[in-house]
Amino acid sequence: MSQSQNHLAGETSLYLRQHANNPVNWFPWGAEALAKSRELDRPIFLSIGYSACHWCHVMEHESFENPEIARILNEHFVCIKVDREERPDIDDIYMKAVQLLNQGQGGWPMSVWLTPEMQPFYAGTYFPPDDRYGRPGFRRLAKIIADAWRDRRDELVKSATEITRHLHDFGAIAPGPQTLEAERLLRHAGETLAANFDRVHGGFGTAPKFPHALELRVLLRLWKRFGNDRHLQVVRTTLDKMACGGIYDQIGGGFHRYSVDARWLVPHFEMMLYDNALLAVAYLEAHQATGDPFYRQIVEESLDYVVREMTSPQGAFYSTQDADSEGEEGKFYVWSKEEFDTVLGESLAHFAEDVWGITPSGNFEGHNILNRAQSDAEDSARLGMTIEAFRARLDEAKKKLLGVRKNRVWPGRDEKILTSWNGLMIAAFARAGAVLDRADYTKAAVAAAEFLMKHLRTPDGRLYHTSSADGNAKITGLLEDYAYLAEALTHLYEATLEPRWLQESVRLSEEMLRHFLDPNAPGFFTTANDHEQLLLRSKDQHDGSTPSGNAMAVTALVRLSKFTGRGDFHGAAARTIYAFAGVMESHPSAVGQMLIALDFDFGPTQEVALVGDRKSDGFVKVLQAARKPFAPRRIIAGGETNAVHLLANRPANGPVTLYFCENSLCREPISDVDAAIATVNS
Repeated sequence: MSQSQNHLAGETSLYLRQHANNPVNWFPWGAEALAKSRELDRPIFLSIGYSACHWCHVMEHESFENPEIARILNEHFVCIKVDREERPDIDDIYMKAVQLLNQGQGGWPMSVWLTPEMQPFYAGTYFPPDDRYGRPGFRRLAKIIADAWRDRRDELVKSATEITRHLHDFGAIAPGPQTLEAERLLRHAGETLAANFDRVHGGFGTAPKFPHALELRVLLRLWKRFGNDRHLQVVRTTLDKMACGGIYDQIGGGFHRYSVDARWLVPHFEMMLYDNALLAVAYLEAHQATGDPFYRQIVEESLDYVVREMTSPQGAFYSTQDADSEGEEGKFYVWSKEEFDTVLGESLAHFAEDVWGITPSGNFEGHNILNRAQSDAEDSARLGMTIEAFRARLDEAKKKLLGVRKNRVWPGRDEKILTSWNGLMIAAFARAGAVLDRADYTKAAVAAAEFLMKHLRTPDGRLYHTSSADGNAKITGLLEDYAYLAEALTHLYEATLEPRWLQESVRLSEEMLRHFLDPNAPGFFTTANDHEQLLLRSKDQHDGSTPSGNAMAVTALVRLSKFTGRGDFHGAAARTIYAFAGVMESHPSAVGQMLIALDFDFGPTQEVALVGDRKSDGFVKVLQAARKPFAPRRIIAGGETNAVHLLANRPANGPVTLYFCENSLCREPISDVDAAIATVNS
C-alpha cells in the first residue's frame, strides 16, 4: 500500500477502488478489518454504496476526501467500505438495521456504526459534512458517536444487542396455512396494485417513480387469468409513459434507474443492468399480450443498448453506468437546441425538436432531456406522415445524434460481472431471442451463460458471486446467484432446445437445496450453510430493486419440476409459497416475483413437447407458433432426445409431433402442422 492509499487499491470492485486515495484509512470487509476493530477496541464505521450512486460520490467528495473528517474517523473507528453489489449479503443485514432505526427509510450511501462484534447501534444514509437539509453534519455526528463509545459504551452495546435481536426476528418465516387460497390472493393483489395506479402518468404512487417491472408482469398475468381489462390498462399506460419519458434513453435505448418526478421526465441518470433485464421482459410480455409493435421496439432498443455498451468482449454483461460525467449528473444525455440545429440541419432539427420537445430554455437545468408527448401513431397523424415515413425520419435523427454523443466524455462504467444480474439478463436475451426470432439475442444469452459456467463456477460445481471482466472470480455464491441463474437456464433451454442448459439448471437447483434451504423452517437463507460467519443468516422476504432470492428460487423450482417431474423441487417450492401467504396478502406490491411464481404453480400449466426433426420446416413453424403467445404458465421442450423428462418415451410421427398437456394431462399427439399450430395458439 502506498503512503497515499488505504487498503482498497487492490480490490476488484470499481466502487472500492474509487475510494483508494481517500485520506480515510478504509479497509474492505474481511477478517483483517474485523480483527483490527477487536484489537483496538474501536467501533466500526461501515459505509456501503455502489459505483453508479450519485449521492455516494457526493458524500465521498464532501466528507471522505476531507482531511479533518478523515482524521476523526481514523482516530476513533475502524472504517470499512463495502460495495453493495459485490456484497448484497452484508448490505441486506445492515439495510434492515437502517430501516429499523429510521422509520422504514433506507438507501445509499448507507452509514452504519457497529460494535467490534458486528452489531449495529447507529445508522443512517447520506450525511452532509455540516448540519444542513435538516440532517446532522457528519463531522459533528462522528465526534458524538466517538464520545458516546468512550463515555456511554454500555448503553450503545445494550442498544446494539436489542437491534440485533430485532434483526433476527425479521429473518423468521413462519409456516404457512394448511390450505392456500391462491385465487383470492391473486385477485386481492390485482385490486391492491391497481388502487395505487397513477391514472395520469402511469406507474404506482408519487415521485420519485420506480419502474416496478415485476408488478407490471403480475398484472399482465392477472389480466390473462381473470380477463380484467383494468389490469391491462395499468400495464399499457405505465409502459407507454415510461418509454416516452426521459427515464428512457430516447436515442440510445435502455432505461435509467428511476424518475425524480411523477411524469417520468427527469431520471436519476444511472443505468443498471438489472433494470434493463427486468424491463425488457416486461415489454416483451406486453408485446406478446397485445401484439403492439411499439413494445417490441423498446425491447430491441434496450437489448441493443446492452449489446453495444454493457457487454464484455468475452460475452458477459457489465453491471452499471454512472449518472455523472465530467462531474455533472446527466451531462452525457442532455442536449441544447443549438446542438440539435448543428447536428441535424434545419429541416430534420425542426422535425426532431417538435417530436422530442426541444426548446431554447430546456426542461432540465437549462438543458433538454429528450421525451415524447405522443406516440408514433399520434405524431405521424399530426404531422401528416405515414407511420413508416415518420419512423424512418426519427431513426435518421437518432443515428445522427447517437453518432455525435459517442464522442462525448462517457459516464463511468462498472465492469464487474455479477452472476445474479447476468442471470437476469441471460433470461431476457433468451426469451427475446425465442419470441422475436432473433438468433443474435439467443447467441448473446449463450455467450454470457458459457462465461459464467467457465469463470464463475468452482471445480465442484458451486458458484462465485462476482468476477472482474477477465474472469478473476471471488466471493462465495449467494442464493440470488443460484436462483437467478437456474431460472435463466430454463429459458435458455427453451430458446436453444439444448438439454445441457436444463441439466445445468438442475445441478444448480440441487446445490441450492443442499446449501440454502432451511431444514427446520420454510424458505431459503440468503447465504450458504458454509458461508463466512456474519451477524446472522437472513432470509429475504421482499423484492427490492431485484427479485427476492426466495421468490426466484421458488420460480425456478416450480418450472423445473414441470420439465423434470422432480417432486423434491416442487415440494420445497410449495412450502415456501405457503409460508409467504401472509405477506402476499398484506403487501402484494413487495412480493411481485412470488406472485408470479404463485400464478404459475396455481396453474393450469401448459406443457408443450415437440419431437421430431428440429431442422424441418414443420418443426420450426410449430415451435415459433408455440413461442409467440403470452402464455405465462407454458413451458416448451423439444428435440429428439430422452435427456429431458418431458420428452421421454414420446415418439415422433413424421417431421414434428406435438404433445400438448395441461397440468400433465396430455391430449392425443398431433402430427399435422396446421393442427399443431392451431392448438398452441388456442
